[in-house]
Amino acid sequence: MDDWLIPTAQPAVLITVAKVDGSVPREPGARMLVDAGGQWGTVGGGHLELRGIETARAMLQSGQARRLERFPLGPSLGQCCGGVVHLAFELVDRDQCAELAARRHEDVWRVVALDGEPDLALVDALGHNLQRKGGRYPDFERGGGTRVLLDDAGRRWLVDHVPAPRAHVMLFGAGHVGAAIVRLLADLPCKVTWVDEREDLFPATVAPNVVMEATDMPEALVRTAPAGTSFLVMTHNHALDQRLTEAILRRPANLDWFGLIGSETKRKQFEHRLRDRGISRARLDDMVCPIGVPGIKGKEPAVIAVAVVAQLLMVWEAAARAAPATATEVPLEQD
Repeated sequence: MDDWLIPTAQPAVLITVAKVDGSVPREPGARMLVDAGGQWGTVGGGHLELRGIETARAMLQSGQARRLERFPLGPSLGQCCGGVVHLAFELVDRDQCAELAARRHEDVWRVVALDGEPDLALVDALGHNLQRKGGRYPDFERGGGTRVLLDDAGRRWLVDHVPAPRAHVMLFGAGHVGAAIVRLLADLPCKVTWVDEREDLFPATVAPNVVMEATDMPEALVRTAPAGTSFLVMTHNHALDQRLTEAILRRPANLDWFGLIGSETKRKQFEHRLRDRGISRARLDDMVCPIGVPGIKGKEPAVIAVAVVAQLLMVWEAAARAAPATATEVPLEQD
């Protein structure tokens, strides 16, 4: 999900979708890293991306530090979207990338001069400077997305919001389906806690957004999970599945999402047993079982994984649309 932060030993250009008008393939804040021989990430593909790569490599040859280009997709590029994309190009600052990589679990804003000297800054959600090179930058409202600002002198600045992943998945079970789901989640903007008592089932390496937890007390992780966690239960043991289900449904209602692998028969068995243990009808209705988007019937682990991850994406996008925009503005610390 953070391909643009991949370290490359070669000089490189970061391309950012800075502004859009009309129908376009990617949103402001989409990024792509380009060096002389490769590229990582995407700003939308097609002719637009080809032109972006050509522009970036021309900058690497010329040594130009910054530029902002306007691309009408229909008239000049022949793309049927028909909108306009403004791409910001900047020679990569490795110190900035290292700081960003270290802070991927918090919201950060990059402030980059597109004209004049290559000034830049990193600012956290409270307005504190995390890094600054060069002179002062314009005040801006945190909470907004990526955009281009003009300062009092008419100088253009890219204000690029790099948000922390909002979604947190706690997945219980390191079997074939769990492993397939974790592989798909590796490329999505989320944090994953992958839990199983059988440490030997975990792979030697996982994606940077995945933390493996080998424990024989998984219910304790349920109790301490942050509000808004997406729980997936798919262990090797039905009794353990039931204990985890009970622990999840005893958490406060309307904060989390919970999916349990299994059939309608398994659901009815669990509902009967959990009602006897004091779980309300309303909380049992919050349990999603079977899991996966409707209409996908395949039982192969990879097929189930696709159906489940698609369902998670629908849940997360609905939550993002429902969430109010909250931003606290405090004085920027520039001096």
